[in-house]
Amino acid sequence: MTDDSLRSVTVERTSTGHFTATNTRGGTLSFGTGSDSEFTPVELLLAALGGCTAVDVDIATSRHAEPTGFTVTVTGNKVSDDQGSRLTDLAVTFAVAFPDGEGADRARAILPRAVKTSHDRLCTVSRTVEIGTPVTATVTDA
Repeated sequence: MTDDSLRSVTVERTSTGHFTATNTRGGTLSFGTGSDSEFTPVELLLAALGGCTAVDVDIATSRHAEPTGFTVTVTGNKVSDDQGSRLTDLAVTFAVAFPDGEGADRARAILPRAVKTSHDRLCTVSRTVEIGTPVTATVTDA
């Protein structure tokens, strides 16, 4: 792998049950255990699934027409069993509306293909989840 392929974030504890993730560009995102309004790690995974495909679909369709509504809902069931805690039945649902007009008709026509192409090939997040990738966890000196 090259440096161009490496993606990383750093997660730092800010207080009990609260954390901040920082990307290499300096962006930050706070999250926690769900004891308040902050996103939980599971909700961040759901957001990443929806967000990744949303970006792909938006790029493909909005070059033809600006949507009048664009909502992506991502759901999954959290289970704990002999395989541990995990999500099952993940579903990404798009509700996208376009105004009247020729460009909008084209955007509506390509919407299903854009969603499928993102799911099947482009969205790194959903491809990683579906295919499965080993995760290693190690401890180093602070």
